[in-house]
Amino acid sequence: QGVEVLDADRNIFTLIVMVIVMTSGAVLVMWMGELITEKGIGNGMSLLIFAGIATRLPTDGLQILQNNGGLVFAMVVVGVVVLVVGITFIEQGQRRIPVQYAKRMVGRRQYGGSSTYLPLKVNQAGVIPVIFASSLIYMPVLITQIVNSGQAVPPDNWWQRNVIAWLQAPSSWQYILVYFVLTIFFSYFYVSVQYDPAEQADNMKRYGGFIPGIRPGRPTAEYLGFVMNRLLFVGATYLALIAVLPNILLDAGVGGQGSGGGMSAFGGTAILILVSVALTTVKQIESQLLQSNYEGLLK
Repeated sequence: QGVEVLDADRNIFTLIVMVIVMTSGAVLVMWMGELITEKGIGNGMSLLIFAGIATRLPTDGLQILQNNGGLVFAMVVVGVVVLVVGITFIEQGQRRIPVQYAKRMVGRRQYGGSSTYLPLKVNQAGVIPVIFASSLIYMPVLITQIVNSGQAVPPDNWWQRNVIAWLQAPSSWQYILVYFVLTIFFSYFYVSVQYDPAEQADNMKRYGGFIPGIRPGRPTAEYLGFVMNRLLFVGATYLALIAVLPNILLDAGVGGQGSGGGMSAFGGTAILILVSVALTTVKQIESQLLQSNYEGLLK
């Protein structure tokens, strides 16, 4: 939209004002998020995103009710409830790998000998792969718009007629397929960057920990990598299905043409953000309450 405004007005001052206003607004939002984080309530930016999505729910629900009637609206509400339950189940799900620490003597004291577990979440990447995939899938469209700004595009242009037309139609099966594959790819890529089984195995070996039945060192790293790949397959498929769910509903005609954007607050990604932020905030509030109780006992 910024390119169209500049092309129409031929006024660089308008573009400068837009950049200053948007940058100032971003800085203000980041400052407010940091203030919320400092108070210990939760992640400030996540809570602001949560609030932005939650405030759109009544408006989007009203649009669906007016455009499609009570039956479709009831189906959407039931679908959202089922989606919340499913997301909560997956987000809370984890594979607990038992870890045993050997006994060791330090001076006259004995350390170790305890049993614990290594929790591996089913969805290690969170919502980051969905954001990466949606951003990358829009890049060809943005670059094409910038290159063709002010130029007439021939109607027989293969790139414009096929690739750009598909990427600008979220309900097309080509868009859904590309979105699905990119989400799975970025899930594997993000987790491979963030989680290193070899480093985890080295840390366990350094402190005398081992997985029962698995030798320390390289066999432990291979076992952790094997388990993580299996969990990642389930988590990546789950994220990809959540990401393309609004596009499938749009292709099925739920929401109508006029409320395609109104489905965003009821989409899988929006619900995923809402549930994830809510679960994280509840855990942080519980930890703060537990800490205050311990402080009261110490006093």
